[in-house]
Amino acid sequence: MPAFPAYDTNSSTFLLTGFPGLEQEYPWLSIPFSRIYAMVLSGNCLVLHVIRTEPSLHQPMFYFLATLALTDLCMGLSTVHTVLGILWGLSQEVSLDACIAQTYFIHGLSLTESGVLLAMALDRFTAICNPLRYTSILTSARITKIGLGILVRSFVFIMAPIIRLKFFHYCHSHILSHSFCLHQDLLRLACSDIRFNSFYALALVICTLLFDSMLIIVSYILILHSVLAIASREERLKSLQTCVSHICAVMVFYIPIIGLTMVHRFGKHLSPMVHVLMGNIYIIFPPLMNPIIYSVKTQQIRGRIQKWFSMKKE
Repeated sequence: MPAFPAYDTNSSTFLLTGFPGLEQEYPWLSIPFSRIYAMVLSGNCLVLHVIRTEPSLHQPMFYFLATLALTDLCMGLSTVHTVLGILWGLSQEVSLDACIAQTYFIHGLSLTESGVLLAMALDRFTAICNPLRYTSILTSARITKIGLGILVRSFVFIMAPIIRLKFFHYCHSHILSHSFCLHQDLLRLACSDIRFNSFYALALVICTLLFDSMLIIVSYILILHSVLAIASREERLKSLQTCVSHICAVMVFYIPIIGLTMVHRFGKHLSPMVHVLMGNIYIIFPPLMNPIIYSVKTQQIRGRIQKWFSMKKE
């Protein structure tokens, strides 16, 4: 842990942690991180632009993909100012109100991404297992209701523990473990009764992230069972190929979350660098990789992007 100056525990300002021991290298580290965030913002904006401007992509599958891209874009925007602010030497300080707001958006967007991935699994399940009723099941009205349900579940249910953060007494050192604010990080610094927040957060994770992941697994078991019943080998491969992008997106989202959770729960004696590294992977990796995955693996997106760039060259 870097040697931070002594900090008033009664202050409402917190210090964010960059990369412990690498403070002299921040100007160099800012270059790849700036490029990564530029790729996150431009990549997701490109996916949104392609889906918006291409009428053939106005289908349920791509509506969900657009929601995923918008969620990733917002995740990048919610953390870019603190991460790059540290690396550019602008400020490591963050007020309690700003920290709580960032916590709200980071966790809300994570729950949103989980819900969108579940909706995309439902889309793939319907398309493969019940193709004749696909358009009648996933109507525009139903997609809108699914989207609103995801938003309510993600941003309304987390308000209770987030609001309570404002009224906690923070008597421990006001040094956070990451370049951004997380709920569990603020709880670590609080001297108030945090049992409600701890139990509520655990219940919320079980009812959302764990529940979503289990439903995604079940949907793919049913998809696999349906695909194996297809006589033609070529048709089986064609059906499975439509799921590759989504499977990759699920892995890119859930593996960093599992890793960060394990580090927070069982890695208290690990180097601070491990916590920082896992935190940055959790925040940056999915928004960075999802546009790449869908641009490479989804033929309609890839073809439209290639056509768009070829027109620009001409």
